[in-house]
This record gives sequence, C-alpha cells and structure tokens, in this order.
Amino acid sequence: MPPRMSSIANGGQRPQKAAMLLAQRIMRDVQSERLKPGDHLEPERNMLERYETGRGTLREALRFLEFQGVIMIKPGPRGGPILIDPSASHLASTLVLLMELKQAPFRNIVEVRTALEPMISRLAAERISEQSLAELGGTIDQMRDHLDSQDLFLEANQRFHDIIAWSSGNTLFGYIVESLLGILDGTVIGIDYPSPRRAAILKAHEEIHQALLSRDPQASEDRMRDHINAYVKYAERKFPEVLDQVIRWDRASV
Repeated sequence: MPPRMSSIANGGQRPQKAAMLLAQRIMRDVQSERLKPGDHLEPERNMLERYETGRGTLREALRFLEFQGVIMIKPGPRGGPILIDPSASHLASTLVLLMELKQAPFRNIVEVRTALEPMISRLAAERISEQSLAELGGTIDQMRDHLDSQDLFLEANQRFHDIIAWSSGNTLFGYIVESLLGILDGTVIGIDYPSPRRAAILKAHEEIHQALLSRDPQASEDRMRDHINAYVKYAERKFPEVLDQVIRWDRASV
C-alpha cells in the first residue's frame, strides 16, 4: 500500500493545491508502475480509497492532468482516465502566450532557431535511424512535388525539421522544435515564400539530407547553419518589420 495523503484528505491544503499535489502523486505512481500510453488508470472508486481524498479533489487532479495532455477521460461504463502520449501543442500554447505577455518579438524565435538547429542537426547525424532518414527523404519528395503550392510545401518543410529534431535523441530538443512548428516559418505574421525562395529551401534540405545520409556531424551542422542563416537574411531583407512583431496567442497555429 503506497503512503497515504492524509493532509489532503483532512483538508490541510487549499483545494487547488491539494489537487495539484494529488496530480503529482498520480504521475509518480504512473512512472513507478511503468504504465504506457493506452493503459487505463485505476477506476475512480479505487483511486479515492488509495489516495484517501475526496471526489472533488480527485476529479480536479484528473482535469489538470487532462489539460496537460497526459491523460484523456473516456466516458461510459468502461471509460475512465487513460494515459496518452503528450502532444507538444500544450507546450506551444504556453510558450506563445508567455511570449505575447512579455511582448517578445518574432526575432526571438529566429534567434532560438539559429542557436539550436545546427546543434540538433549535428546530433541527428550521429543518432538518426534508417526509418527516419527515409521519412526525411519523403518530405523532400513532397516539397519537390508541391513547389507550386506554398501550403503543401511548408507542411513538408515543417515535417523535415520535426524529424531532425526528434532524431537528435534529445527529447527536449524534440518538444521545443515541434512546439514551435506552427510559427517557425513566420507565415502567421506575414512572411511569404515565393517560388524562387521555395526552390532555395528545397536545395538546402537536399544538402542537409545528404549530410545526414553520410552521417557526417560537421557537414550536417554546417548545412543546417547555412540554411537557417539564409532564412534569417531573407526575412531581414524582405520582411524587416515582421521580425519585430509579437505573435498573438489567438493567431498561433498550436
């Protein structure tokens, strides 16, 4: 029997604080019991007894975990809380909201890309799987096939950077890049990519892909740095006012 939470049951904490502590305890137990996405948590009646808490506090804790994207509540007699694989959209929403509150300009996102993505590409050269290399090649094929469609082209562009980020083997890099995919290209605040620019992006991706295929860390880092620097120069030349804009929370694609 796990340690009991008598302070919560006895009302020793404010309700919101009690629910937060309970949510943290539930996640510790999820980890210790090695539950995986798709696994059911215990039924409510079992959790009430296990944690010695009230129904209101338990449901508030579960709502908090659901809001964080780590569980879903399935309705019905066979339903209940189910562990899920968290989406980066929750991090994305928080980051964009915090940036808006701080009046942080889009230029901050550009600086993050410049600092992180070359290193991410270097790590990916050492760690990327054959399957991910094949998927990366598929994004290049999609970009080549849709040079005349900015939306489809940029969709493949985002997937390209997402694959590399997760292939770095660093979960934090993966979540950071994935969470920002909806705003990285700046289209939500007016940056546009005409056909010549899309062709240049395709060529850069082909060079990065080749460096990764060769599993050459230095070349992968250099080619990604060249790619990001070209993006920065393009934005500064064509859309200088956009770089100083703040991305509004309600406009971000998260």
